Amino acid sequence: MQPTATVLVYSDDASTREQVRLATGRRPAPDLPQVEFVECATLPAVLSALEAGGIDVCVLDGEAVPAGGMGVSRQIKDEIFRCPPVLLLIGRPQDAWLATWSRADAAVTHPIDPVEFAEALAGLLRTRLAIEA
Repeated sequence: MQPTATVLVYSDDASTREQVRLATGRRPAPDLPQVEFVECATLPAVLSALEAGGIDVCVLDGEAVPAGGMGVSRQIKDEIFRCPPVLLLIGRPQDAWLATWSRADAAVTHPIDPVEFAEALAGLLRTRLAIEA
């Protein structure tokens, strides 16, 4: 098992980024490595972090402004070679179809339910780490 997994968290709202960190804890599941976070508040920061490499999963806030996580997800899926899986935070369950449009790999509603979020993140990390192994 690799020593750490790196999760990019994009939101213009610092409290949303904090909720993601708290819901994840040190690791989202016992069989996964500890998580390190790369926090981004702007689209250019997201693109720069992804270009630098080393990101295992992206958590994007669908309600972020001015660049919402849904549009960011679609953009990075088109532009980033071997784009990491995307977990999208959506405002309402009815927005799930938009998450599909954005090519997100998973979606959870905001406010974040820690159990639901950790399960979704763990699933994406397992998939990503299995591919890299």
